[in-house]
Amino acid sequence: MIKVLIVEDDPMVAELNKHYLDQVEGFVLVGMVSNGAEALEFLKLNEVTLILLDIFMPIVDGMELLQSIRSLGHNIDIIMITAARNSASIQNSLRQGVVDYLIKPFQFERLYAALIAYRDRIQLIQDSTVLNQNEIDRRILSKGDLPVGDLPKGIERETLNAILEQAKQYSKPFTTEELAKCVGVSRVSVRKYLTFLKETGTLQARLIYRAVGRPVTMFCYIKQ
Repeated sequence: MIKVLIVEDDPMVAELNKHYLDQVEGFVLVGMVSNGAEALEFLKLNEVTLILLDIFMPIVDGMELLQSIRSLGHNIDIIMITAARNSASIQNSLRQGVVDYLIKPFQFERLYAALIAYRDRIQLIQDSTVLNQNEIDRRILSKGDLPVGDLPKGIERETLNAILEQAKQYSKPFTTEELAKCVGVSRVSVRKYLTFLKETGTLQARLIYRAVGRPVTMFCYIKQ
């Protein structure tokens, strides 16, 4: 399990992040603190794999905490979840090696996609001693699955990412209804995104006829 610490000074936002985290398999919340100073004390006694980190906090803010974590040599990954959208904060965060950067307010699908992508990267690295370029591009750097540039009207990239990441988790064909329940998006919306992914060659679809009832469309991810 990936051990997660939430560092957020707004109790409502912290609880929301906890609620979202609880919906993603493979993660366990080990603590919630309200500033960087409390986080540093927590890290002295507890093992943490991933921190969901805000920037604007009292006493020790998120950027100061991030710099301290790096200078102390902690092997901890960071996903920024913050209202800071200025280029300096984003650039400094990336230079300090954050694995993702979410701007408040954000949709659940965006955090879901970030967590799933992170979980897959960790699993791949743990299971492999040597990686080829294709694995690095597609599963570490997340390149190649989705089209670049503008998307069709009604297709949001964050939702598309979340749906694609969930589709990758299935070891056998799945239905629209099954995926909709997992990502928390309406069945009608999910069907639109699955159709788009099928048209771009990312998913394969097959109509299955059953002994009773209407036929059902089954989808599966096409491994590149």
